Amino acid sequence: MREGGIGAIFFAVWIRGTITGKAAVEKAFAQLAAIERAVAKYPNDLVAAKTAGDIRRARSAGKIAVLRAIEGAHMMNGDLDVLREFASRGVSYMTLTHVQNTDWADASTDKAAHNGLSDFGKTTIREMNRLGMIVDVSHVSDKTLRDVLAASEAPVLASHSSCFSICASPRNLTDELIRELAARRGVMQINFHMGFLSQEFRDAEKAHPEYDKQTQAEALRICGDNEACQLLEEDRLLRGLISAGKMPRVEWTKILDHVDHAVKVGGIDHVGLGSDFDGAAMPYGMEDASRFPWITEELVQRGYSEEEIRKILGGNVLRLMQDVEAAAASRN
Repeated sequence: MREGGIGAIFFAVWIRGTITGKAAVEKAFAQLAAIERAVAKYPNDLVAAKTAGDIRRARSAGKIAVLRAIEGAHMMNGDLDVLREFASRGVSYMTLTHVQNTDWADASTDKAAHNGLSDFGKTTIREMNRLGMIVDVSHVSDKTLRDVLAASEAPVLASHSSCFSICASPRNLTDELIRELAARRGVMQINFHMGFLSQEFRDAEKAHPEYDKQTQAEALRICGDNEACQLLEEDRLLRGLISAGKMPRVEWTKILDHVDHAVKVGGIDHVGLGSDFDGAAMPYGMEDASRFPWITEELVQRGYSEEEIRKILGGNVLRLMQDVEAAAASRN
C-alpha cells in the first residue's frame, strides 16, 4: 500500500452467502475485531476511519485510512439492531447481497425472489440513510439497483463493478444503469477481476466450467478450510492455465478501458477504482496495490487532467461520503 501511494482503503468483511443466521452475525463481528486488531498493530501506518474528514486527517498525518465494510447483508440477519451495531463499530458501507439473494434483496447472480427489493429492504435503505452508512449496490440485480435508487435519499456506491457493454457479466453495470446511478450523484468503482474486464476471458470461463471446478477442488485439497490460502492457490492455478494457453491473458490496461467507458457514459464525477484485490483474479501487471501508480501514469497518457485523475483516484468517493453524511445529518 505504501509503494502504491494508497491513502485510504476499504477492508471488506466477507463470508459466504450460504452462511446465514446468528453464525453469519458472529463471523461478521469477529472479522470487524480482526480489522481493529490489525489497525492497532500498525499505529505508525494505519488509522481507523469512517468519514471523509477522517480520511483527510489520516492523509495529513501520513497514515493510511482503513475503512470497514460489510460485503453481504446476510450478515445482519434481517435485524436492524445488528445494522445499527455495524454502524456503531465504524462500518462505512454495506453491500446488499453477495452471490446469493438475501431474504429481502435479489442478487445479480441468483434467481429473482423478491422482484428487486422487498418492503423490509426499503426500510433497511432508509435506516442506512439515517445512520450515514453508504448503500453498496455491487452484486445486486438490475431491478434491485433501481429500487435502491428510488428508495435512497443519499447517493449510492457500486463499490466494485465494471461495464457490461465491454464485458457482459451480470455483475457489471449496463450503460443505462451507469447513467441512472450518476443522475443520483452515485459512484461506480471499476472491478479489476479478469472475468469482469474481458469478454474473451468470460467466454473462455463459460466454455470450460471444468477449469473452475478443478482449481477450486485442488485449492481445497491443498488449503483445507483456510480461505485466504484457497484464494491465493486458485490464483496460482489459474495463471498456470493461462501460461499453458488454456485461458486468455488479460492485461492491466483493460481496467482503463472500463474507466474510459464509464466516464464517457456517466461522467467524470461518478467513476472510481474498486480493485477487489482479496477476492478476484487480477489482470497481469496489477497483481497488488503497489501497481497503482501505473494507473495514474496511464490516465495521464490517455489525456485526463490532474483534477480528473484526482477524482478517479478517490475524490469522487470522498464527495459521495460527504453527501451521505449530509443526508444523515438532515434526518437526525
